[in-house]
Parts: sequence; C-alpha cells; structure tokens
Amino acid sequence: MKVLFSPSEAKVHECVNKSINQDTFLFSELYLQRLEVINKFSSYIYNANMSELQDIFGTKDAQECLRLKNIDLLNSCTIAAIQRYSGVAYEHLDFASLSNDEKDFLLGNVIIFSNLFGPILAKDQIPYYKLKQGAKIRNFKIEHYYKQNFSKDLDAFLKDEFIIDLRAGFYEKFYTLKQEHICIKFLKNGKVLSHYAKAYRGLLLRKIAKYQPQSLEAFQKMDFKGLHVKEILAHKHNLEFVFEIDAI
Repeated sequence: MKVLFSPSEAKVHECVNKSINQDTFLFSELYLQRLEVINKFSSYIYNANMSELQDIFGTKDAQECLRLKNIDLLNSCTIAAIQRYSGVAYEHLDFASLSNDEKDFLLGNVIIFSNLFGPILAKDQIPYYKLKQGAKIRNFKIEHYYKQNFSKDLDAFLKDEFIIDLRAGFYEKFYTLKQEHICIKFLKNGKVLSHYAKAYRGLLLRKIAKYQPQSLEAFQKMDFKGLHVKEILAHKHNLEFVFEIDAI
C-alpha cells in the first residue's frame, strides 16, 4: 500500500547524511529533472532582491532570508524527509516515538510531495530548505513541471497498490491519481477543517503505521478513536471518507 502526504513549511535543521545524489530519491532515472528545478531555484534566489526573497521564502525576516539564500542545496548534509519536516501534521505523527516496524513501514510507503523536490519517499534524504507553497520562479510553476515530468512514473509505481491520499488539496496539482483510492475529509460540527485537518492527517498517518492496512476492508477495521465515519462518498476514482471529529 502507499500513502500520499503533504510536506510542511516548518523543518528541523538536523543533518546526519551526505549531500543529495542520484540515489537519494525515488525515481533515480529522473534525477536530472529534479536538478533542473533545484538549479532554477538556486539561480533565482542568488540574483533575487530582498522583496523577492521574502516572497519565495514566505518570511519577512531579512536576516533569515539571507541565511536561506546562502544554503548550498547540492552540497548540504541531509536527513530522511519524514524527519526533516516538523509542522503540525508531523508533530502529531510523532515519528520518533513509533516502533522500528512502524517507522520502516512509513519510510518505504509514504510519498511526500515536496514543494522543491517533488514526489519523494519518506526515506529519501533531503537538505534543509525553504520554499513557500505555490511560489513561482518567475513564470516557472514547479508543481506543473513535476506533474508533467513525473506523472507517468508515479502511475507505474502506484499501479495495483492500495492507496490512501492524505494530501492537502494544493498538492493534487503535482499529481492526479487515476486509479481507485481513498481520500479523507475532516469535519467538526459539520464544518470542513483547514488548520486542524493537518493535525488529524498526522494522527491518521500514525494509525496507518500501526495497522498497516493493505485493503479497504483492513482500513475500515482500524481503530479511529476520536473520529467517526459520517459518510462514505463514491466518486469516479475514489472513495471519500468523511470523518466527524468527536473532540479537539
């Protein structure tokens, strides 16, 4: 089975491994395509003024912008993507507290859609970086580039897999699933959640690591403590599980 997941703006600075290379990522044969994005990004921030830096990094802190500008992405040390990200979803996942079996399951079966590196496995090694969601490099839209160049390989990689899509809606711009899968919506008092949805995506991923469902039937047998299934909606390529949150 495979889980599709979002990255986060927040990241840890920790590094344990060497810099990126062709074997660092899922789809090593597409490494040159990833390098094209990295090089475009690096060239842009090298020549950008402060206003442009603040926009692409998503911060007004001038000193932080200058520090981020000087990061050498191709020669920085790395850590597994699922350990690099530290936003709300990842806080609630709490990867460090999982068992070794649960960690190994997530490392090999979660695909994270990085704003810079594109679709990567949770185990793929990435350096510290910052790139605001949806930011463009002049007229170059990163999400469109990855969709155009990686969709065929993702289709083949995911073929015949049981898939749970836990991505935020924006990351559908990187890749559109064309096969049967489960997607999730969280409600509180009948209203769709936005910020709190990040937390529950992390908690649900933690449950998936524990139960490791390989089918729809196994997924439905999981313990969804704190949640209850309000309805299941059938669409063209997916079953949408609408969860009502019992308490926040």
